[in-house]
Amino acid sequence: MLRIRIPASTANLGSGFDSLGIALDLYNYIEIGPALGCEISSADGSNIPAGEDNLIYLSAKKVYEKAGLPFYGLKIIEENNIPFARGLGSSSACIAGGVFGANELLGRPFDKDELLDIAAEIEGHPDNVSPALLGGFTACAMENGRVKYVKSNIGSELVFVAFVPPFELKTADARAALPANVSVKDSVYNLSRSALITASLLSGKYENLSTGCDDKLHQPYRLPLIPDGEKIMEESYKYGVLAAYISGAGSTMMAIFRTEKAEAENIAQKILSSENFSGWKYFILNADNSGAAAL
Repeated sequence: MLRIRIPASTANLGSGFDSLGIALDLYNYIEIGPALGCEISSADGSNIPAGEDNLIYLSAKKVYEKAGLPFYGLKIIEENNIPFARGLGSSSACIAGGVFGANELLGRPFDKDELLDIAAEIEGHPDNVSPALLGGFTACAMENGRVKYVKSNIGSELVFVAFVPPFELKTADARAALPANVSVKDSVYNLSRSALITASLLSGKYENLSTGCDDKLHQPYRLPLIPDGEKIMEESYKYGVLAAYISGAGSTMMAIFRTEKAEAENIAQKILSSENFSGWKYFILNADNSGAAAL
């Protein structure tokens, strides 16, 4: 059995809708090996699909098909530490783990760029699967079924505080809240800010992140689906956050600080105690610059 580690990810970063993402050092683990048929279990007791509709299984099978090799089945043991349906890339971690694991079992017939194309085909967009596979900060675009990307490492001076509420927000529901059309003015607003946040992360000009994370394409429509989400953002800015935004489609709210982890934890505790944020919890994280890895 091969053991694999896959990082969580935070996508969109406010203005970079479906195109920007960062891998985080919160991990799912998968043990995967050949089998006759489908054998799937959970090492942590979480409720997971145990049949052939399991996303890890489906993603691994796709790699066998792309390689033109016979597929007889797999044994998979999951350890899920990334919260489900909270905007931290739990589905993308399954897809990345499946394609990465199958590729390792087959002797690496595909390089990471080719694996990314397969993963993005399964996911439908590359903003989470890219950092999950590659690590670091990724800026991506799809062209003719291929993912064009730039990847850059993120230093440990940036601390990501993930505020996780006690409720899920399915990506399909979050997408259903979006308008069918947007104005040219709002499009230009987002284009300028997604360019700014990308350049700021690449250059280290972190003072621009709050402006870069401003968004008019998705956050105004999704915040009403996240009770107290806007309050979390407001409280974060009171404590000197570099940026605060909806992580992925939500429901997690992400805050980026430039401080020590101990101080970030102190701030997170103060924020959650400042209002009645019942049931909310937090993770204090750094970026993961390695991506999916065999252990």
